[in-house]
Amino acid sequence: MQNRIIAFIFGAVALAIPAVAQTSPLPLPPAVEKELAARASDVTEVTLGKSMLAFAAKFMNGKDQDEAATRQLIEGLDGIYVRDYEFDKEGEFSAEQVEQLRKYFETSEWSPIVRERERKTGESTDVMVKLVNGETRGMFILDVEPKELTIVLILGPIRMEDLHKLKGVAGLGMMDGIANGVGDAARDANGKKKGGNQ
Repeated sequence: MQNRIIAFIFGAVALAIPAVAQTSPLPLPPAVEKELAARASDVTEVTLGKSMLAFAAKFMNGKDQDEAATRQLIEGLDGIYVRDYEFDKEGEFSAEQVEQLRKYFETSEWSPIVRERERKTGESTDVMVKLVNGETRGMFILDVEPKELTIVLILGPIRMEDLHKLKGVAGLGMMDGIANGVGDAARDANGKKKGGNQ
């Protein structure tokens, strides 16, 4: 029952998102975002700025251990931005658009931790973290499939192992799958590095 109530509250938060979307746009090149949204057959957009995250956290009473951990996590974040674009056919977004998204975060502040490329399928996963004084203060995930492109930008202290905790927040049910995929990619990348050093 408690979980249903929380899900309902987060649903209300999700409905409130369009009202603040104009003041809290995704910090990405707006032209790319608009182009992808215009061509996609299905678009999911989640924009949770610091004030919306604080509002959502108020409804978590912290009695449940998982809920308490999620509340503590989102209270420390500055924003969560998710964009998921699904397309009817392959080739409806270009490699140049994907590269634009990557390059936007290829700065001295952001460090790549996962770069996975599937040559046969064209699928790719990029994970970058923003480091401040040696501590993670943001995470950018770009997951590309032939007919789907997912962008996740989390600003604030976040660890890869905490991603699954966000699945209970409005519109972030996909985070569990992303967390698993990113974890697999990270393990594969580490395995290749270790294998290459042997």
